[in-house]
Amino acid sequence: MVDENLIHKALANPFRREVLRWLKTPGECFAQEYGAPGSGIPVNAIHARSGLSQSTVSAHVAVLIEAGLLVSTRVGQWLLLARNEEVIQAFATQVRLHL
Repeated sequence: MVDENLIHKALANPFRREVLRWLKTPGECFAQEYGAPGSGIPVNAIHARSGLSQSTVSAHVAVLIEAGLLVSTRVGQWLLLARNEEVIQAFATQVRLHL
């Protein structure tokens, strides 16, 4: 189920939209040592690229996860993030059909 209100709230912030753009093409935006395509990008790589404080990045990432736009996977000490393409496509469809 897609919560349109949570997604609109998440997308209202320019940094959150930027994170989604970075994760759309992670091979272009992050160093290759961050794993195979599709496995996700560590949150500390987003922190390093953004130049924002760790707590600020964590708060933004939490909003994106709550909205369902990102999927997080814990691998050892790493928290890997990837776009939730299914939710993004469902939201885009809802916007296209209802607005």
